[in-house]
Amino acid sequence: MFELEKHYSLILSKKVITVTESIQLEEIQLEDFKTLSTLMNEVYKAAYKHFWKDEGSWYVQTQFSKNNLEKELLEDNTNYYFILYNGEKVGIFRILWGKKLGGFDNQKMVKLHRIYLHEKTQGKGVGKQLLTWLEEEAIKKQYELIWLDTMDEKPQAFEFYKKVGYQYHSHCFLDFELIFDKMRKMSQVYKKLS
Repeated sequence: MFELEKHYSLILSKKVITVTESIQLEEIQLEDFKTLSTLMNEVYKAAYKHFWKDEGSWYVQTQFSKNNLEKELLEDNTNYYFILYNGEKVGIFRILWGKKLGGFDNQKMVKLHRIYLHEKTQGKGVGKQLLTWLEEEAIKKQYELIWLDTMDEKPQAFEFYKKVGYQYHSHCFLDFELIFDKMRKMSQVYKKLS
């Protein structure tokens, strides 16, 4: 009985943030690892399987495993959420407050580490609303800059970020063994907040 009560109180204590009437962010906790893995197996692979020699299986199994989730939840100044659209879990959103981007050392900045959305949300403004929410939160906390990495082989994503005010800063390359060489390049983009 005690275990059931303990589990129930954990569910009740989950933080849920309303972004818009149709978009919410639900805090991810360690016991959500199976839900996270199942969701990302569908969402990530639909978007990126052609980047990988194994269709992204290794990436999903390692990055969204219980062990990695525990490690990421223990990091300081981190928020990790499920994205809910009309009550359905459709993606994830991970924020690293205070994560530095080279060349802007004296500015207070935040990194959008992960934003993955199910393809059925495309064209519904979900990504744009989430970025607007993050900008507003960052400004409230007196952050001056938001940055993220975006895959060069996903030009529509780069164009989306450009359209909402992000600019190119630099690039890096993923060193995962199973990713195809031509898919390794990532651009680092940023937006200064006013």
